[in-house]
Amino acid sequence: MSGQGRPQWRLRAVEAALDHLAAARDEAEVCRELAAFLVRSVCDAAAVEPVAAVEPVGAGAEPGAAPAPVATAVAGEARLLRGAVAADDTGTPVRARDGDHPLRVWTADTADGPVRLAEAALVAGDEVYGRVVAARSLAPHITPHVTPPATPSPARSAEGFDDDALAVLHFAVRLAGVQLGWARRLAAVEGSAVELQRALVSEPGRPHPNLEVASRYLPLGGRAVVGGDWFETVRLHFGRTLLVVGDVMGHGLDAAVDMNAYRAVLREIASTDLAPHRVLRQMDALSAADEGRRPATCLLARIDPARGTAVYAGAGHLPPVLFDEDGTGTLLDVPVGPPLGTGLGGYEALARPIGPGQTLLLYTDGLVERRGEDIDVSLARLTSLRVPGGLPPAAVVDAVCAGLDAHRAEDDVAVVAARLRPRPAHPAPGSPAAPQ
Repeated sequence: MSGQGRPQWRLRAVEAALDHLAAARDEAEVCRELAAFLVRSVCDAAAVEPVAAVEPVGAGAEPGAAPAPVATAVAGEARLLRGAVAADDTGTPVRARDGDHPLRVWTADTADGPVRLAEAALVAGDEVYGRVVAARSLAPHITPHVTPPATPSPARSAEGFDDDALAVLHFAVRLAGVQLGWARRLAAVEGSAVELQRALVSEPGRPHPNLEVASRYLPLGGRAVVGGDWFETVRLHFGRTLLVVGDVMGHGLDAAVDMNAYRAVLREIASTDLAPHRVLRQMDALSAADEGRRPATCLLARIDPARGTAVYAGAGHLPPVLFDEDGTGTLLDVPVGPPLGTGLGGYEALARPIGPGQTLLLYTDGLVERRGEDIDVSLARLTSLRVPGGLPPAAVVDAVCAGLDAHRAEDDVAVVAARLRPRPAHPAPGSPAAPQ
C-alpha cells in the first residue's frame, strides 16, 4: 500500500471501530463487537478475554466468593489461536503509534504454519478489564477469514502486523476498555435499581391460610429503572383477604417513591375493613391532597373463601381475569373509576362468586399492552390463553407470563394470582377419625 493510502485506511478503520464499539450496550456485546471488528480490519482471528468483575464485600457478595465466569469472545479462524492465548512473556513489547501503552508481539508455530500474534490489555484508567490476542497467519496457503477490503489492510502483508495495523488494534482495544467499564457501571446501577424495586414490591402481607397467592414482578425489558408497579395482600377479619395491584404513572425514582406512599396509605385504610370501593374513595381523597403525588391506577379484590365470593373495585385499572377449571379465562366487568389522586371519586363495587377450582389473576398493563395495539386486542390475547386446570397459583403466573412473553414486555409487569385453598374434610360424627 502506498504511504498516501495508509492514513486513509487507518482513518476508515478508526471510524468503523467507533461505529461498532460505541453502540455496544453490555459487556458481552462489547467483547463480540471488538473481536469481529479486529477480524474485519487487521487480523485473521481474535480472542477477547475479559476479567470477571468481583463485587466488593458488603455489596451483596460473600467474602472470598469467586467471581462469575465471563465467556471469551472469539472471531475468525479460531485454530490460529490455539496455544497463543496462553503464550508466555517471550513476546517483544512494542509501542503503538497513537499511544504509550505497550503491546506484545511474537511469532508462534502452529499446525497451520507460522502465526504472528499481538496482545494488548483491555484497560480504562487504572482498571484492567482483560486482554485481547489477535492472530495473523504468515502461511501463504491460509485463506483469510473474510474477504479483504478494496483497499488492502496493512495487516495482510507477509510480515503480519505493521505499525498502522498495531495502531488500529491499540485504538480499538482502548475504546473497548472504556466501553467495558461503562457497561459494568451501567449493569451495577441497573442491578441496584432492580433490587430496590424488588425490595419495595416483593414483601406483601401474608394472606389467610384459606387462600393460595402467588405474585411476580418483572422490570422493564430486563434493563430496569425503578417504576411504579406494585401489589399487596392484606388480611382482613373473618378470614377475608384483600388483594391489590397498582401502577403509578411514569417511571423513575419519583414513581417508586409515590408507589410506596400509595402502598402505605392502602395498608392503613384497608385495616379499617371498609368495602373495596370505599377504600379507593379514601385513597383518592388523601392522594389528591398531596399535589406532588402522581396519579395511579389500582384494582382491589376482597376475597371471602367462607362464602365463595369476591368483591372488586377499580380505579382506572384493567379488569381482572378469572380462569375456570377447564383453563378458559373470562374478563370480569369491574366498574372503572378514575385513577387515584384525581380527587374525582365515583368508585363502585362488583361482587361475583369464586369457586375452589378457579384462579383469579390481577395484573398491571405491562403484561398485556403492546405499542400501537388496541387494548381490546391485548385483553383478548390474555383471555385466549388456556391455563391447565389444577395448576397452583405460582404455575398459573408462570404460564401467563410465558404465554404473553412478559419478559420482553414494553413496561414493568406485576402479576398476582389467587385461588381458594380447599378445606380439609371433617370426619363424620362417630367415625373412627372423629374426635371422641
